[in-house]
Amino acid sequence: MAEPRELILKLGQKITDRIGVKVTENDPEYWGLASVVTDEMAEVALAMKVRVPVTAAEVAKKCKKSVERTEELLEEMSVIGVIEYNWENEDHHKQYVLPMFVPGCAEFMVMNKEQVEEHTEIADFFEQMARLPLEKVTPMVPLGGAGIGMHVIPVEKAIPANQQSASVEHISHWLNKYDKYSVGACSCRRQQRIRGEGTGDLEDDLCIGVGDMADYCVETGKGRYIDYDEVMEILQRAEDNGYVHQITNIDGEDKIFAICNCAVGVCNALRTSQLFNTPNMSRSAYRASVEPEKCVACGRCVEYCPAGAAKLGQKLCTKDGGHITYPQQELPDTTKWGPEKWNPNYRDDNQINCYDTGTAPCKTACPAHLPVQGYIKMASQGRYLDALKLIKTENPFPAVCGAICNRRCEDACTRGTIDQAVAIDEIKKFIAEQELHAEKRYIPPMLNYSGKPFEEKVAVIGAGPAGMSAAFYLKKMGYPVTVFEKEKRPGGMLMNGIPSFRLEKDVINAEIDVLREMGVEFKCGVEVGEDITIAQLREQGYKAFYIAIGAQGGRMTGVPGEDAVGVETGVDFLRCVNLNEEGVKLSGKTVVIGGGNVAVDVARTALRTGSSDVSMFCLESRDIMPAADDEVAEAEEEGIVVNNSWGPKEILTENGKVTAVVFKKCISVLDENKRFSPKYDEEELLTVSCDQVLLSIGQSIKWGALLEGTKVEFNPNGTLKADPVTYQTAEPDIFTGGDNYTGPRFAIDAIAAGKEGCVSIHRFVHEGQSLTLGRNRRQFIELDKDNIKVETFDNAKRQVPGHKAGDAKHTFRDLRSTFTEEQVQKEANRCLGCGATVVDPNKCIGCGICTTKCEFDAIHLSRDLPDASRMVKSEDKLKAIFPYMLKREIKIKFKGRKK
Repeated sequence: MAEPRELILKLGQKITDRIGVKVTENDPEYWGLASVVTDEMAEVALAMKVRVPVTAAEVAKKCKKSVERTEELLEEMSVIGVIEYNWENEDHHKQYVLPMFVPGCAEFMVMNKEQVEEHTEIADFFEQMARLPLEKVTPMVPLGGAGIGMHVIPVEKAIPANQQSASVEHISHWLNKYDKYSVGACSCRRQQRIRGEGTGDLEDDLCIGVGDMADYCVETGKGRYIDYDEVMEILQRAEDNGYVHQITNIDGEDKIFAICNCAVGVCNALRTSQLFNTPNMSRSAYRASVEPEKCVACGRCVEYCPAGAAKLGQKLCTKDGGHITYPQQELPDTTKWGPEKWNPNYRDDNQINCYDTGTAPCKTACPAHLPVQGYIKMASQGRYLDALKLIKTENPFPAVCGAICNRRCEDACTRGTIDQAVAIDEIKKFIAEQELHAEKRYIPPMLNYSGKPFEEKVAVIGAGPAGMSAAFYLKKMGYPVTVFEKEKRPGGMLMNGIPSFRLEKDVINAEIDVLREMGVEFKCGVEVGEDITIAQLREQGYKAFYIAIGAQGGRMTGVPGEDAVGVETGVDFLRCVNLNEEGVKLSGKTVVIGGGNVAVDVARTALRTGSSDVSMFCLESRDIMPAADDEVAEAEEEGIVVNNSWGPKEILTENGKVTAVVFKKCISVLDENKRFSPKYDEEELLTVSCDQVLLSIGQSIKWGALLEGTKVEFNPNGTLKADPVTYQTAEPDIFTGGDNYTGPRFAIDAIAAGKEGCVSIHRFVHEGQSLTLGRNRRQFIELDKDNIKVETFDNAKRQVPGHKAGDAKHTFRDLRSTFTEEQVQKEANRCLGCGATVVDPNKCIGCGICTTKCEFDAIHLSRDLPDASRMVKSEDKLKAIFPYMLKREIKIKFKGRKK
């Protein structure tokens, strides 16, 4: 091992931020410099004082070099990032500055992209120098940060006009103070990308230099000049993406050199309040609080809160008449603080959405976790387009779901414990009717960190709900997305597996048109694996694939006679009818085998295609029959007979054509472990004559040659193996979701999977991004409905939508009406408003991002911590720290004695 270089050791010691540390060759102060700083450079730097501006001539005199050579070395070190410069003097001559490591040369060295990509240890150097100096001192830092590092500055429009504020709390104050601006890539994002710990927040032109720093960044290749208008565009885009504004905090109240737009998952400065649980280092003078009576638990503030301070809770009284109390983060003000108080998992813990006490059951039960209370409240206010926008944050197909959703939100609704659940789906269906009118459609704008489209092409294979959901969110982020569909039209099982009397084709087409208007490209009639392969698509530049072909095949029973003419799977039957409603004709008696929602659709469709008599037979008893109660009731209203607890034994034939089905009595469906294992009474038989048999006992996946030549693995049931969080398969660039991953489920399950697929693909196609780190796991807990007391509520009865005129069993048109506007208002007022956001004031850093996401004016900032506005020079940090440190020590001792 080479001997340590003494000059580099001395330089590292000179500019370290760590007090009382003797730098060795094992420390980042040494190895962070050693790879790019020569001994001659170190000689020049050692002739300078930290943070004291000097000219090249003054340095040359001390380091005993010529002015020309000294200036040459200073310029080289400026490009490297070890030196900065300014013109802050009376005659505006150039001065060189040896900064501290952080914020300073460790950060500037990472801003040199080519350098840090060649010497990746510089990324580790920056990460450690932004952390190690703070491990001991952070608990002793008073509000305002004591001139160390960075300082959160609130979103300006979040500062209440009626509250006193300091000029330093306004971005406009700092922008008006300077007349030059530059922008460059975020060094924290770059550092984490190189370290493989990116959280999907990508490096780009997000960090704004002001004044002389703007000149320094441009002249050393670390940024470009921008004007005031572009500064404002960047700041607005940062707020839209949930990034926190921070200003440098080492030069007192009269000077900053940068405004950063920080993402908590990668930001070294914000990490102080998250990792060490010491928010004094970074918080602003403000804290957020919620007005529960206005809050609707939509969760937007929770999703964007960078500190994990906002979480969903509930606002109903408990049975004893009290309110739930929520825990608050412990602070170091009066407590000894060390690693046992830190939170190394802060990036993941910040993504916890909900307190253990739970929140609104409707949001919890929905697989896509729609902001149900939110869009119901907007509907009650007549804000239908706003409600549609809110729904589309989680579900791009509200009209489709309004027609076919299995309404788990309603099953869980707290109002159902009083009388009847709120008709959530009917309200959503009314809101979603906006989509059916082209002039009222909501076309989501592209939203990403840069404001520019991405170049990485993504292929979605399968145009069902999972695939189109992934395409929707990918396109919304700015990706060029192509959807490949082997059928002649997009829609998947929505188009080909659900009859029109339940889901009209114009409803599906209207929502698909939104994707087209967004710029999603559909290539229909193209079967990947046959017409083109994944390998060929890779050659065309596609960087990732989302496999969502669904479960489009039927299943056979395995009983004798099922190969007879007149026996068909229900899935194939529905597909034929959906492709040509007038062309499929049945006659005589039809037996449908199966008890799920698809079986009900098959039976009702058989009736509409001419069958004179339709009966259903299923293994399950009526109480555990998987089909929805309302759908079974509609089938029975149309004359379809449902026969429970029967399973097929044999299909009788004559001349190769079906004549009857022999059923045997099913006495149980599940075994003691709740696994499917039907048992029969073979002595109790029933023979049912018929002209056709439609098998609807499950679905299968037709893979064809799609995945040939890939490393993708399959489960025994034919579904794909994939990571349950990221949906990534054994082939790294192939992701999946929907029925071909889970087995047959509902459209809303597929939609939720599509959005998660988008999250993974976004991270995957950019190097250095973790698929899991800092990822919102979308886990919610239902409030305890057995421990609530609802004292007042609108006692109106649940509204019931009307029906259009017509004979239901003889038409493929959907005769179900939507609510009238009056019904929507009445039904929306029945909502109990169970959930609300709760803010932990000890975790809140006062950035104000939450206020920009709330559509209900329910969350606000208040200036609770005016001392946090105080900014001091780094040289004076001990003057600020010592008084606070002494007071804290006294409090800790007093607290100990009291115990």
